[in-house]
Amino acid sequence: MTKHHPDHAVVLGGSVAGLMAAAALAQRYARVTVVERDVLPRGGPHAHRRAVPQGRHVHGLLPQGRRVVEELLPGFTERIVAAGGHRGDILGNTRWYLNGRRLCQAHTGLTAVSASRPLIEGTLRDLVLALPNVTLLDGHDVVGVCGTAERVTGARVTSLHGAGSRVVPAAVVADATGRGSRAPQWLADLGLPVPPEESVRIDLAYTSRVFAAPEDLLGDDVVVATARFPGQHRSAVMQRLEGGRVLVTLAGVHGERAPADLPGFTEYAASLPVPDTADAVRAATPLGEAMPFRFPTYVRRRYEQLESLPEGLLVLGDAACAFNPVYGQGMSVAAMCADVLRGTVEPAAFFAAQARLLDAPWTLAVRADVEGPSEPLRRLQLAAEHDPELAAAFIRVTSLVDPPSALAAPWIAERLSPAGPAPRAATAGPR
Repeated sequence: MTKHHPDHAVVLGGSVAGLMAAAALAQRYARVTVVERDVLPRGGPHAHRRAVPQGRHVHGLLPQGRRVVEELLPGFTERIVAAGGHRGDILGNTRWYLNGRRLCQAHTGLTAVSASRPLIEGTLRDLVLALPNVTLLDGHDVVGVCGTAERVTGARVTSLHGAGSRVVPAAVVADATGRGSRAPQWLADLGLPVPPEESVRIDLAYTSRVFAAPEDLLGDDVVVATARFPGQHRSAVMQRLEGGRVLVTLAGVHGERAPADLPGFTEYAASLPVPDTADAVRAATPLGEAMPFRFPTYVRRRYEQLESLPEGLLVLGDAACAFNPVYGQGMSVAAMCADVLRGTVEPAAFFAAQARLLDAPWTLAVRADVEGPSEPLRRLQLAAEHDPELAAAFIRVTSLVDPPSALAAPWIAERLSPAGPAPRAATAGPR
């Protein structure tokens, strides 16, 4: 049996979740090795990767995710902006359409980042690999883990370029290999139960195009989001990218498919309940071809429900929970879960903390895609068209800053009551 190295952590997967896990573990271990199948570029220019098929679609960091990234990798936001990416207020510089109505825009002080996936991931990679105790082992596939049902002691990896196979000993192996994670099989191979799974079929399909945009195309807004609502199966997101470009993603569920050809793409955009997306598509110049992507099913693996877990094996990112990417929560949730590693690497404690973090985005996404908003939430969304405080309260929840329970606050119930809000004392503090 391979003896584990108490000062060494191994991260499987060099995408966003893996990079953030490496940044967090670098604060606990003398050495961290990131194992990645792709051969990754160093130092830019940043390019799309074959192993990230969703990379040509909408990406960004919500305020809570950006905050965690800045704590772990100071200077990230400034690097993104210096490279042409964009930052803006999550409500003041984002045009949100819910139920076909535009949320009241107001400054919240919560900063989000909008940029292409290669720029975001490449900037994270440059910062992580600049850490003195982090090493990248790319061009290697993960064969499995070694150890016993009581403790995982390392990872088995093999070179994809003829350098052979080896075991990388470690005190902790963090699986961030994405939706294709083989961690359940590794547990079965060790004679342990596999985690229960929850799955929700949504049959999501989306098509994205990049456009060269007139400078004033979106005004002061960084993102324009047109959400689905009951009776509507189509939605859209537009976001500013570096280089004066705008990415337009058209999405549909339950059989709706945005065409890839420009006339069909434009016609699909014109079918949305508000004209902003179609107007932008008509005013901009397409760059390259449209890119389709399908996401049929949400999957959440409930590691926190397992009674037997080997020490040293952790799972995070899409390997633990993958949900609708159109909501732009994935990278932020990955960063937040990776941040838990700074506090604990004990499996039961880590998975319990991760489960608490995942509950909010999972519930929000599933309710939006499957159940539709409850009547109180819909009333709040409609009232938020004219009420900046209600709009800010809603966006703080969807941005993962506040828990969903925050929308049950008494002041919100008063604001939405037929009688209107009760009088407030002039000395009342900010909500």
